[in-house]
Amino acid sequence: MAVTLLEASKLVSGDVKRQAIIEMFPRNSDLLAAMPFINVSGGAYVYNREGKLPGVAFRGFNEGYTESTGVINPESEILRIAGGELDVDTAIIKTRGSGVRSSQEAMKVKAKALYLADKLINGDSEADPREFDGLRKRIAGAQLFQPTMAQNASGALSLEVLDAAIDAVDSPTHLVMSKALRRKLTKAARENKGGEITYTTDSFGRQVTQYNDLPILMPDVNDLGQRIIDFNETGVDAAPSTTSLYVVSLGEDKIVGLQNGIMEVRDLGELQSKPCYRTRVEWLVGLAVLHGRAAARIASITNADFTG
Repeated sequence: MAVTLLEASKLVSGDVKRQAIIEMFPRNSDLLAAMPFINVSGGAYVYNREGKLPGVAFRGFNEGYTESTGVINPESEILRIAGGELDVDTAIIKTRGSGVRSSQEAMKVKAKALYLADKLINGDSEADPREFDGLRKRIAGAQLFQPTMAQNASGALSLEVLDAAIDAVDSPTHLVMSKALRRKLTKAARENKGGEITYTTDSFGRQVTQYNDLPILMPDVNDLGQRIIDFNETGVDAAPSTTSLYVVSLGEDKIVGLQNGIMEVRDLGELQSKPCYRTRVEWLVGLAVLHGRAAARIASITNADFTG
């Protein structure tokens, strides 16, 4: 069964430090908060992804059926090791109190959450074999929408193309975009170009914008302060200043995070090598797209107002 990180934090309620740290991950990333995770035994997850449905037809009396079978594509995902260690000098704790250790741990967890949110979008195992591939690299073929300048001189996103991308995803649950694109989307709605914008709140009381009832997730910056989704992609017309928007279906048989058990949080106590208290956070984690129509990406979007 797939569970979110917030639900996972409740499963370790007897371990106060571990529960608090796990809960910090979804607090610092709306994408991580929405992503369901399934437990995997071992270091890899092997599954079958539907490629083509078997044929179905009517028949007349005394006629037979033409035999056909579906196509199943075997896939596998390798779990990656993500984590970090935090040392706090014993002198700092003596002079400033034990609370400073918790605040330092919170900063470390925030950095790790922003790092992982970045990899869910921009991860590239070819560039770094220690990380998994993100959605930007995985989406191709009919699920990749790349309107050219010839179709739209300004390169602006058309709401018609956005609706087509939504239709291309089986049971879509969220839109994923930058804050800059969200602003253009709400502006287009105010100008009556199309679509309905509504608002709700998430589990942490944060306001969530919805487009046609689909919540919008907005990964902001990574642990280095760089925009996770920005106008820095090279578009189909060789313009190095375009961006992307994603339509995703997050769910147990669509897009899921993978983990080998709930993340480990260990208080290693005071080190012998130096006067510091060390906390280690480690997580065997990965990403799987279990359905061929679980996501769509609109690329080559320029920084122009949306059209209808």
